[in-house]
Amino acid sequence: MAKTKLNHQQLHAFSSITSGFAAALLLITLIALVIFISIRGSAYFWPMTIYQVDFTDTFKKQTSTYQISAWDKEELLANLNSRVQSQFVNQQTEAPYFRINISQDVFQVILKDGKVKLGKLVSLNSPNGVSNNFKDFEAVQENVKLLLSSLETIQFEQMAPLHERLSQYDKNQVAEDAPARLRVLDAFFLAQEKSNDLQIELEKYFILFEDAQKHQFRIDIRDIEAVYQPNEMEIFAELEYMLERIVQFLGDSPKQAATSGGVFPALFGTVMMVLIMAVLVAPLGIMAAIYLHEYAPETAFTSFIRISVSNMAGVPSVVYGVFGLGFFVYVVGGTIDSLFYTDSLPSPTFGAPGLFWAALTMALLTLPVVIVSTEEGLRRVPGGLRAGAYALGATKWETVTKTVVPIASPGMITGLILAIARAAGEVAPLILVGAVKFAPSLPVDGEFPFLHLERQFMHLGVFIYDGAFHNQTNTQGSAMMFASCLLLLIIVFVLNLFAIVVRNKLRNRYTR
Repeated sequence: MAKTKLNHQQLHAFSSITSGFAAALLLITLIALVIFISIRGSAYFWPMTIYQVDFTDTFKKQTSTYQISAWDKEELLANLNSRVQSQFVNQQTEAPYFRINISQDVFQVILKDGKVKLGKLVSLNSPNGVSNNFKDFEAVQENVKLLLSSLETIQFEQMAPLHERLSQYDKNQVAEDAPARLRVLDAFFLAQEKSNDLQIELEKYFILFEDAQKHQFRIDIRDIEAVYQPNEMEIFAELEYMLERIVQFLGDSPKQAATSGGVFPALFGTVMMVLIMAVLVAPLGIMAAIYLHEYAPETAFTSFIRISVSNMAGVPSVVYGVFGLGFFVYVVGGTIDSLFYTDSLPSPTFGAPGLFWAALTMALLTLPVVIVSTEEGLRRVPGGLRAGAYALGATKWETVTKTVVPIASPGMITGLILAIARAAGEVAPLILVGAVKFAPSLPVDGEFPFLHLERQFMHLGVFIYDGAFHNQTNTQGSAMMFASCLLLLIIVFVLNLFAIVVRNKLRNRYTR
């Protein structure tokens, strides 16, 4: 008997050690993953060093010089070797080699379309003359900004209304020699002449650079977003650069096939979809859980519903996407178009993937999470509280709404936040019901009705998937994807932290 007891103790100790080791291993893996993503993602915001690469091709007996930006010299060398080694596999000659040095006096020019140019300054040109001192760039750029502001004022505040008025005259078939039409035309041509003069003036502002092969190239100052000298930066300049990149990342649109720019449309679309989903799933899931736990009789049918809800949580997410596409988009959306948007047919309005159908699909996908979490919260409410409420004369409704639900609210909040966190990271169903690689406009704008539920949208998870798939060999693009992953991790972390804070506050309030 003592031997059996000892064996049980040893088994319990072994089980505890195994569980602790597994938990520790899982925690270490999770921390390592977060650190890896954080390091690779934060690199996107840090200035890259500009290297001069001398490429010697021993087969062709020639040497070429390039300027390349990279975060690490060893990684750059490894990438260069891997790109060319396949070309020399079957050649009986030496493989090419690279000589890498840090370039001096090289500028990194970031254009407004996301492209990046590297080169040494040759001259800074403006109507006031030619300068070889880059310190004059800020003053010249201010002049360009003033000219661009004037040009924008003329084009949008003068020419656009005049053009719209001329279009209205054409629609009303006003005679071409009508005095009112002639006055508008004169005003339009005068504004157009001013616009052309400003365009000509802007073309006089440009910078000449020289690349590694000593070829000169021109960049108009109006096309420049920013200019840096990464190799000359000190620590404070690097920190300022990093802050500027973070602001651009959060507030700008993707550029150059999602290898530069920012993720604002994807972030905005994710937030909008999650908010609409929360508005849909929260009342439905909470009411369903309250009915199942507080009102539904304990029958075989109720048990079947609970089992079905639990099984719904295990259904692959892509199945929800197919269901959303087939039912919500084609059936419900098609019916709405045939009833209310007949003038737009055959072009669909709601009968195509869009924001509302994506939110509705994700609400259906996360509904089991909210129901199960709410039921668990209701189950934790002591039965004595219900009995006490009944003893004081409270009705069933008053007991549920004023006693049970407040105490179970921490569980409800937990379920809702878990649902939101899952919706923020889903990809497969959203691709089918509304999320796209690039959306030309946001679902919210100044055009009535301001919130356009029928529009397609960008989603952070879909953006990461698509960018990672197409930029596997692009260092800059992969860094942006890691930065997007880091942003998504931060969002999920903040949501969970918010859930913990709210849950603790509610628990402290209703359990005193």
